[in-house]
Amino acid sequence: MVSTLASDPLNSHPDLGEQERSWLQMLVGDWQLVADLGLADLVLWYPVPHTEPAGGYVAVAQVRPFTAPTLFQRDIVGSRVRADLRALVDRVWRADAPGEGVEPVVAPGGTLQVRLWPVVREGRVIGVVSAHADPNSRPARSAIEENYGAAADQLLDMMQHGRWPDPEDPPAFWIGGTPRVGDGLVVLGADSRARFTSPNAVSALRRLGVTAPLLGRALTDILLSTAAARRPVEEGAWSILGGRRAGRTEVQAGGATLTVRSVPLRGGDGWTGALLMLRDVTELRRQEQRLVSKDATIREIHHRVKNNLQTVGSLLRIQARRMDSTEAGRALRQAMQRVDTIALVHQTLSEEIDGHIPVDGLLQRQFRLAVEVAGDGRPLATEVTGEFGELPTHVATPLALVLNELATNAVEHGTGPGGGHVALRARQEDTPSGRVLVVTVEDGGTGAPLEGEAGDFQPAPTSSGLGLRIVQTLVEGDLRGAIRWERLPDGGTRVSVRVPAS
Repeated sequence: MVSTLASDPLNSHPDLGEQERSWLQMLVGDWQLVADLGLADLVLWYPVPHTEPAGGYVAVAQVRPFTAPTLFQRDIVGSRVRADLRALVDRVWRADAPGEGVEPVVAPGGTLQVRLWPVVREGRVIGVVSAHADPNSRPARSAIEENYGAAADQLLDMMQHGRWPDPEDPPAFWIGGTPRVGDGLVVLGADSRARFTSPNAVSALRRLGVTAPLLGRALTDILLSTAAARRPVEEGAWSILGGRRAGRTEVQAGGATLTVRSVPLRGGDGWTGALLMLRDVTELRRQEQRLVSKDATIREIHHRVKNNLQTVGSLLRIQARRMDSTEAGRALRQAMQRVDTIALVHQTLSEEIDGHIPVDGLLQRQFRLAVEVAGDGRPLATEVTGEFGELPTHVATPLALVLNELATNAVEHGTGPGGGHVALRARQEDTPSGRVLVVTVEDGGTGAPLEGEAGDFQPAPTSSGLGLRIVQTLVEGDLRGAIRWERLPDGGTRVSVRVPAS
C-alpha cells in the first residue's frame, strides 16, 4: 500500500517537527557512507500521520549502496512498511534498542536479512533505520567486508545514542572529488593508529610516495616523513588527517593530490577513532587547472581583440578628420562607432566569460555614448529605464550594435539643431515560448517616414538606410527576434525589439 503523502515525505510529513526534520535531513545527507560500509540498502521509517487511522510506518527516505547490488529495484519512499516487518519496526521504535529478526524476512527473489536501529536525538526516538542485505549473496564475507561492516555498525551505534550525525561537524560534500568508501578507507583506533587499510587506500598513498605499511602506525606520522609535510596545508588539516576533527582536506606530494575526508568515531567516553576516506584526485585537479588556464587564455584573447578594435577605431577617427567630404567623414565616423561598440563588448567578455553575462552597464553606457557621438555637440537628454538582466554571451555583440544603430537613427531623425530627447527602455517578460527581452528606443521628433496613423506598427520605415538594414539583419538573423516601428501621437517614433533572452 502506498501512502497519500507527497513525493518527499521527509519534507512534507505533518507530524515531523522542525528540529526532528533538520536532524533527519542531516542523517540522510550522509548515510550513503553507512550504506556503502554495510553493503546494504537503508530505509528510514516514521509513523504515518496521526490523521490516518490505519497506523503503521511510512518510508520517508532510502539509499542504495555503491559497494553492493541493490535489493530494491523500485523507489519505496512514501510506501507503508510491509506487514511482516511492521511489528519489528514498532518494537524498535518503542524499545529504544536495535533489533534483528529472529527469522529472515522472505521477499520475492531471495531471502533478506533486516537489521534495525532507532534514530535518537536528545534521548528520544525520532525514526527507525532498517538495513536490508542478502546474507546468501556470497559464500563468506571477506576481511574487507568484515571491516566495512564493523565500521557501519559503529556509525549506527553512534546514531542510536544520538552521537551521529554531529551538528558541529561540517556537512558531507558529495561533489568536487569528495572520497567515498570504495575510493579508499583507513580505520583508526583509539590510539590514532591504523587498524585497517583497504587496498585502494594503500594505492592512493603510494601516489604520494608512501611505501611503508600503514597498519599499526599513525597516518600523520607517515605523512610527516614525506614531501607532503613540506607543502603548505590549510588550517586544521593535520587534525583532520589524524581523525580528531571531521572535515575534508587535500594532501599534495610528488605531483599527486589526495583528498582525505575524516569522520570521527565517538563513544560514551569520547573519541574512539576515526574513518578516513582517501581519493586520488590528481587527474581531476589537473583538469581543473587546465580549465583555469583556458579561461585565462580566452580572457586574454578578448582583451587583445578589444585593443586591436580600438586601434582600428583610432585609425578611422584620424582618417575622418582628414576627409574633405562631409559625407565621407560622417560615414567613417559611423564605421568608427560600430567598431568601438564591438570593442566594448569584448572588454566585457574579457572580464566575464560565463555562459550568461550582466549587460546592463555595457548596453546603457553604449547607448549614451552612441547618442553623444551622433549628437555632435548638441544638447541631448537621454533616459534609460528598466533592466536587461543577464543574457547569453552570443547575444551581447549583435544587441549592442542594434542599440548603437537605433540610437544614432533616433538622434539623426528625431532631434533638431536645438537638441532633443532619446529614451531607452528594457524589460524581460515570460511568454509561452520562453523568456523574451523587450527593448524600445523612443525619440520626440518626426523620425524616418512612417505610413499609417499614430499607434500603428510596421516592419520598417519606407526609406531605410544602411544603419536600419544592419539592424533588421541583426535582429531577425543573429538574434532570431522581431523589430517594429511605431509613430507616437506627439510625432515621435518608438522602435520595439523583441528577442529571446535564453
